[in-house]
Amino acid sequence: MIDEGAAALIGGVGLLERAVNYTLGSLHLVTPGLMSRPTPCRDWDLADLLAHMNDSLLALQEAADLGHVGLDVPEAGAGDPVAVLRDRACRLLGAWAGTDRPEASVGGLALHTSILTSTGAIEVAAHGWDVAQACGRPRPLPPALAEELLELVPLFIGDDDRAGRFDPAVAVSPTAPASDRLVAFLGRRP
Repeated sequence: MIDEGAAALIGGVGLLERAVNYTLGSLHLVTPGLMSRPTPCRDWDLADLLAHMNDSLLALQEAADLGHVGLDVPEAGAGDPVAVLRDRACRLLGAWAGTDRPEASVGGLALHTSILTSTGAIEVAAHGWDVAQACGRPRPLPPALAEELLELVPLFIGDDDRAGRFDPAVAVSPTAPASDRLVAFLGRRP
């Protein structure tokens, strides 16, 4: 029988894995000629977004490997940014699959790993959506993944978090698909 802590960890890691898999699909759309395309993330082109995604995956991997996230972000590495990001995503999933760490420290604050991996899943999935949009090939998030993330986002993103990080939520119909409602909550136009 699995205890509650282990079940929560498995749930967060499973959610992160599904978000990564969705995002890997979006990365197939990226070509070198699209790197200067604007993204739904204000003031970022696709190259900036991929660099940010790599930084985020590095931080999540550091939490799994070391139990804490440092303030200094290591260099992403040279080469094709999409290949680097795909490799980073696979390493990230391997790191979380190989740890039973109940918590990790971020900025000196101990967080349960299910919170960390769930937050990571929101970021990874949202940016996977952003990548597809920037490539001109919209890909809605899978309905089940979007529904689960939609339940979590209000727990992690409040009005105080929006300034400098998220645009105001975009109004959409409450009957819109979960993917549209999720990205609208995150300040993107579905």
